[in-house]
Amino acid sequence: MNTRSKIRPPPPASAKAVLRVSNNIAHLGAPKEGPKPRQLLSLPPFPGNPLPGRNSTSVEHVTAISWLKYYFDDVIPPVIQHHFNKGLVRMECLNSSGLSESYRGQTMSTRKIKPSEIVEEGDRVYVPVSVAENKVSKRFDVIPSGTLHPNADEIMYLQRLVKYKDSAILVLNKPPKLPVKGNLPVHNSMDALAAAALSYDYDEGPKLVHRLDRESSGLLLMGRTKESISYLHWLFSDVRKAASFSKEWSDACDAMYQRYWALVIGVPNQKEGVICAPLTKVLLNDGKTEMVILSHNSGLEASQEAITRYRVLGPMINGCSWIELHPLTRRKHQLRVHCAEALGTPIVGDYKYGWFVHSKWKQMPRLDFEPTTGEPYKMRRPEGLDVQKGSVLSKVPLLHLHSREMVLPNIEKFIELHKHMSGNYNVDPELCAKPDILRFVVPMPKHMKISWNLMSSYLV
Repeated sequence: MNTRSKIRPPPPASAKAVLRVSNNIAHLGAPKEGPKPRQLLSLPPFPGNPLPGRNSTSVEHVTAISWLKYYFDDVIPPVIQHHFNKGLVRMECLNSSGLSESYRGQTMSTRKIKPSEIVEEGDRVYVPVSVAENKVSKRFDVIPSGTLHPNADEIMYLQRLVKYKDSAILVLNKPPKLPVKGNLPVHNSMDALAAAALSYDYDEGPKLVHRLDRESSGLLLMGRTKESISYLHWLFSDVRKAASFSKEWSDACDAMYQRYWALVIGVPNQKEGVICAPLTKVLLNDGKTEMVILSHNSGLEASQEAITRYRVLGPMINGCSWIELHPLTRRKHQLRVHCAEALGTPIVGDYKYGWFVHSKWKQMPRLDFEPTTGEPYKMRRPEGLDVQKGSVLSKVPLLHLHSREMVLPNIEKFIELHKHMSGNYNVDPELCAKPDILRFVVPMPKHMKISWNLMSSYLV
């Protein structure tokens, strides 16, 4: 069984009273205490046998870092290496008789060790508790995780994000700053965490069928079975060209849409309209960073068709306005580029495509006019408002882009109906009574709610 111990610094040689000042009054007091001891985790004594799975390694050549990597198998190697680099991995010192100082009732003595140092039988290694601790951060409603195996708190958090669940799909309200699709340096992506925490009674976890930017928030759809994933990929690829199984299915596909709410700097010239501006991808000078820009239709660059409907929700207040975005195509960064370049009103918090406007934007309350009466009004701050970092009041606001509403066919129902049409398959009467179309609406994240409360007094 692992034991925890603390390294305590030796008591000061002289603890004389010192002159201290508090509330402008001088008095004699005890000296300040030194730094608190670091809490350490004691590994079991090294067994002196070849490690399981390391039969090729002899006992004499088991290094300290190999022993830690074996014992903390669920901790990524860079974390262990970092603790060695900081000198936080220590080994218990033995006296000439081979007994530890703590065995003789004295204060435990340890020394720093290098990752290449050979571990011998009976050696006891101490590491900070932080190596094995998993902390859940609640900042911006995000759960950074250093492992692909969520703990109990993370699983409960992910399950609270689920807004709808049936046998075919899961619908989640994704928080901002949480990546959707992971890669090698990302360990807390939605697809990895959902596969581990949202499988419920299924053998495999749900799969992504569309994407949201890491900084954006809102509705995220996941398929639970191979059939539902196939149907959803079909829908999100091109609804109009999809073959029709039945009139009901065709009507449900035509009714499908997704709408976003965004806070932009400035206000579009027209209250509503359609943006038809193809997009193309370019690499910056560093050869790594990719950006999406409007295509110039020169014929020399590959471009993709991109169409977005928009509608202004209210007047401009404090230099910003709320708009509703309805993408008819699904391209990478489509809404952000269309707002920044086509409309000339970048989304608040979008520094990739609107950095120049942000640098000129003055976040100071100023006088504006109510469009119907012409009377001046100021941006008002509700009483008792908890101003969180990331809102429009922050010097560095988060991205104000939220997937608020989605309408799509009832995949669970149509899968069963299509099975019934293709063969002798009885459909559950309760399932037939369910609607052909599902509609979902999810609330905005905290930083957007604050901005909404501040600037939505005169919505039309």
